[in-house]
Amino acid sequence: MRQPSIRIVITSPLEPELIERIVAVDPRLDVVYPRDLLPVARYPADHAAPNPRDPEALAAWRSILEPAEILFDFGPRPLVAELASWPQLRWIQATSAGVGQFAARFGLDKSRIVVTTASGVHARPLAEFALMAMLMFGKGAFRLLADQRAHRWERYAGEELAARVVGIVGVGRIGREVARVARGLDARVIGTTRSVAGRPAGDLFLDRLVPTDELDAILGELDFLVLTCPHTPETEGLINAERLALLKPSAVLINLARGAVVDEPALIAALQAGRLAGAALDVVAQEPLPAESPLWDLPNVLISPHSASTAIGENGKITDLFCDNLQRYLEGCPLRNVLDYALLY
Repeated sequence: MRQPSIRIVITSPLEPELIERIVAVDPRLDVVYPRDLLPVARYPADHAAPNPRDPEALAAWRSILEPAEILFDFGPRPLVAELASWPQLRWIQATSAGVGQFAARFGLDKSRIVVTTASGVHARPLAEFALMAMLMFGKGAFRLLADQRAHRWERYAGEELAARVVGIVGVGRIGREVARVARGLDARVIGTTRSVAGRPAGDLFLDRLVPTDELDAILGELDFLVLTCPHTPETEGLINAERLALLKPSAVLINLARGAVVDEPALIAALQAGRLAGAALDVVAQEPLPAESPLWDLPNVLISPHSASTAIGENGKITDLFCDNLQRYLEGCPLRNVLDYALLY
């Protein structure tokens, strides 16, 4: 007798060999990859959601998705609001770590659907971006580039990262990796987290660990403030004008979290007034960053189009996670990286 099939729909571009790996997990899986309905990947590991405007394409997507028990990514934007009401759907594997606000916005937190995140997949590339930003500001890369364009040869002195103080807000997998690479260059690292109980600083590659509600007490020590926390009601606007004023004028802000964690007008004002040495921003309040934003033209700002986490080979790592979770799902075991709807991460 034929075993009942479990429909999985892959809703963002994925390489053929990775589709084959998913199919090979178990013969009960009915893996659907609607290649003709998916956008062409603009770059490796492009997970842009399909946005069909053609009624026929939308109907085709609905017919494919409604019988699905498992989704790889959230699917077409016009249909996300319907996911919570589909009776067959049980689990969505996200391709990003920070999907809590997104899932709640569409009512998935009120459904029986489990969402698992890609937590951990992006830790290394994000940590490398943070390290790049620290080195760029410490070594005067902006000055070097300006001098090169001006054909100007003028010697100067840069800084070493050794003994510089790096503060990390949110010591999850990304924050831990930032701490590890910073410690590798002999920086001193202070981390903050909601609760410090049972979390020895040394195990997190930190010199000190303090609760987030004591953040104000450490801001004045920092040379670099790195944000790696999730966007939740508690972290929205966490870095406001008052906290920016507590930083040294020589400090640099590195935001790897979400734009909403920072009061952007206050940040711009601090940068323009010289009350902050610089900022490296992978995320901003409105994405894409509007052309009229002053952030584009400030000489002490590095803008990344929310791409610091994206690296060649990312799809393979997400597929590894998904295949492991598939095996767990089929065996009735707990899944990895389950989104906590109460905490939104």
